[in-house]
Amino acid sequence: MSTAHEPAGAPEMDADERRLREMGYEPTLERSMGAFSNFAISFSIVSILTGGLASYGVGLGNGGPITMAYGWPLVSVMVLFVGMAMAELASAYPTAGGLYWWASKLGKPAHGWFTGWFNLVGQIAVTASIDYGAAIFVTSVLETIGAGLGTSRTTIFIVFTIILLFHAGLNIIGPQIAARINMVSAWWHVAGVAVFVIVLAAFAKDHQSISFVFTKTLDNSGVGFGGVAFSFLLGLLHAQYTFTGYDASAHMSEETKNASTAVAKGIINTILVSAVFGYVLILAVTFAIPNLDDALNPDLNSGYPVIYILQESLSGGLAGLLLIIAAVAQLFCGYASVTAASRMAYAFSRDKAVPGSRFWSKLTARRVPAAAVGLIVVFAWILLIPSMLVAEDDAPVAYFAATSIAVIGLYISYAIPIWLRLKHGASFQTGDWSLGRWYRVVGIVALLWTAFICVLFIIPTSDAGLPWQDDFTWSSVNFAPITVAVVLGAVGIWWLVSARKWFTGPLHTVSEIEEELDA
Repeated sequence: MSTAHEPAGAPEMDADERRLREMGYEPTLERSMGAFSNFAISFSIVSILTGGLASYGVGLGNGGPITMAYGWPLVSVMVLFVGMAMAELASAYPTAGGLYWWASKLGKPAHGWFTGWFNLVGQIAVTASIDYGAAIFVTSVLETIGAGLGTSRTTIFIVFTIILLFHAGLNIIGPQIAARINMVSAWWHVAGVAVFVIVLAAFAKDHQSISFVFTKTLDNSGVGFGGVAFSFLLGLLHAQYTFTGYDASAHMSEETKNASTAVAKGIINTILVSAVFGYVLILAVTFAIPNLDDALNPDLNSGYPVIYILQESLSGGLAGLLLIIAAVAQLFCGYASVTAASRMAYAFSRDKAVPGSRFWSKLTARRVPAAAVGLIVVFAWILLIPSMLVAEDDAPVAYFAATSIAVIGLYISYAIPIWLRLKHGASFQTGDWSLGRWYRVVGIVALLWTAFICVLFIIPTSDAGLPWQDDFTWSSVNFAPITVAVVLGAVGIWWLVSARKWFTGPLHTVSEIEEELDA
């Protein structure tokens, strides 16, 4: 039913448009995604065939096979608590601003400011690490088919650059193809995992025992304390990095129909489906390890054990097939990451929080934030330049640094609005999807886990990563705390010196008169 103030013949506003206007925004992005499409974009970014394979060496090298056997389910359960807490917020506030909007609404402008910047840095880092990982697998595919380009860091970086440009171009074409691409991606990931498991189970030359997979340990932490237990904890970065980016469902809220419900379910279903299919995939790869020492030998695996495992345990044709499946999945993943990150950058710019906001918040005639797409792609490219500045053998360090930055940046931005929601308690106005009386338990567990992993992933993993040690090497440095300190320091100083005087949180694009009429 149209309201009394609407002129005769005016189109009736649906619930999504009305809710967005209540939050102060005029609908500008094209609302063309359904519930499955919203799930598909988060599922594509989590991408078990990307993080699960490209960062496999982080888990295997820290703790050994037991990290793969027990780390994945442990992280899956804990991430589900974080996801449920975020889903309730996304249902209440379905806007492209996502986390920083929630933090601003529930707290003060400063909360939104720091949440937004940590999320933006995390979005850039996760896009960089996804597309660099894709470049690694693409160059391996090209080498397998005899392209003769090699797999040097220079080749990988060139391919990385091409992939970023490709993803930028696809995103700028328009949102009409986004839903289709992400739906294809979702099914590709499910079918790809099935093919991986069948091929490795049926055709791997040898299989490790159940005892090897579930009890074999390895201590590579090198910090002089904790032993295998500490090494196992460091290895959790493998699964934790994979479970990043599901906030994409929230960032796509303004392009999703029935957003208050669909977005919440998109977050939860992404975590659940990724947990199950990812665990099956990880176990299949672990059972197929031909030799643990060789799989972790950088002279044999070039820093990426999964590629070595596939090439050594399968015939050339089958190894090539699985590498192609993984590479295509990673290309899908990178595309989706650029899409979600650009929406966050657009929304943050729309509220004047990014230098040059007027430019970054512009939309093309097809209602695409093309400038924001460019912003994400350029800074993702810059973040991996260090891979070209270190020694050839140390190039993977830049990739692993990007994964740590992505995890810490994103999860800090997840934690702030969850903490603010807990402060509001029962007075919080929920959306169509809520946790009911369980909100407090879920929120507390989510915050404790986030604090734990943020501390864990800034701890040096080796004595050689400490500058005052005689055996110090840059390849052993954990760059995550350095980056977090730089971001926190820069954003904090900017806030104290300038931003606190003019950043007031989300700005309304709907006039006060229109808001009163819509009330």
